[in-house]
Amino acid sequence: MTSRDVEIRNHSGLHTRPGTLFVQLAKSFQADISVRKGERRENAKSLPKLMRIGVSCGDKISIEAEGPDETAAVERLSNFLAALEE
Repeated sequence: MTSRDVEIRNHSGLHTRPGTLFVQLAKSFQADISVRKGERRENAKSLPKLMRIGVSCGDKISIEAEGPDETAAVERLSNFLAALEE
């Protein structure tokens, strides 16, 4: 398993619009991908589940992946969140 911690810098957090783009990107990988915030862990390929976590500006989350392209998945998703500014 590969994981990386990311701090959300987008002032609106990971709301529906960027959340949808994040989920679409996650679905492009074969690996099983999860987002963890504190004790909560949800499937990164499901927008409703991702929204349940409630990711806000300043939150620190962990992107976790397991599968054949886990390293690429974590890197691309982390870079997506780091570049996210709205």
